[in-house]
Amino acid sequence: MRSRKFLKAEQAKLAWDAPGLVAGVDEAGRGPLAGPVVAAAVILDDQRPIRGLADSKVLTPLQRERLNDQILAKALCCSVAQASVEEIDEHNILGATMLAMKRAVEGLRLKPAKVLVDGNRLPRLDVLAEAVVGGDAIVKSISAASILAKVHRDRLCEQLHAEFPHYGFAAHKGYSTPEHLEALLRHGACVHHRRSFSPVAAALARAAGEEIPLALVAGELLVETLHVETVQVELRPAP
Repeated sequence: MRSRKFLKAEQAKLAWDAPGLVAGVDEAGRGPLAGPVVAAAVILDDQRPIRGLADSKVLTPLQRERLNDQILAKALCCSVAQASVEEIDEHNILGATMLAMKRAVEGLRLKPAKVLVDGNRLPRLDVLAEAVVGGDAIVKSISAASILAKVHRDRLCEQLHAEFPHYGFAAHKGYSTPEHLEALLRHGACVHHRRSFSPVAAALARAAGEEIPLALVAGELLVETLHVETVQVELRPAP
């Protein structure tokens, strides 16, 4: 009789492949200071290949948009999910990323026999799973997932920009660019900012010290007493 451990499908690197459908999974938005983290899961159709699949980070926005449409049209099934800013602050960014990935896999119309996840960590799943470091560059289904997640999150940032144009979300997509940090300094943090990330927490602390009005509704500032988890943020240009 197989062991209980085997039946739980331990998510380690496998020496054999389970027969059946394979889904690729990737995320977008772990590093930004604002907005949800987004994950996608994709099962490609071998009979309908898609040319040009690659890590979303090496593609232009136009290439990503075109491939996004092809993936949605040609893949056997796709799923995009997210974890909210509140969940990021509650669970930390890694925990929220795993939650978004789990939701993406569970949202697939067809259940895969195996899941390939970009990176070196795995969400808790009820199917066999393998982490693939650099998978978004070498596994086509993961590349497809990275494109769907990136396009979906970029579109969310366009919506955030329409709501709060003074932060420049459309340009920097929430990342810690000098322009974004300057906007935080000038305007404080809005409800879409991740309060557990140290630059945002610092902005809230400054606002609280200056007795800036509470609550963010239609552009007002949000000021609260926070338990802050320090998150290392790299100053970077917009993607």
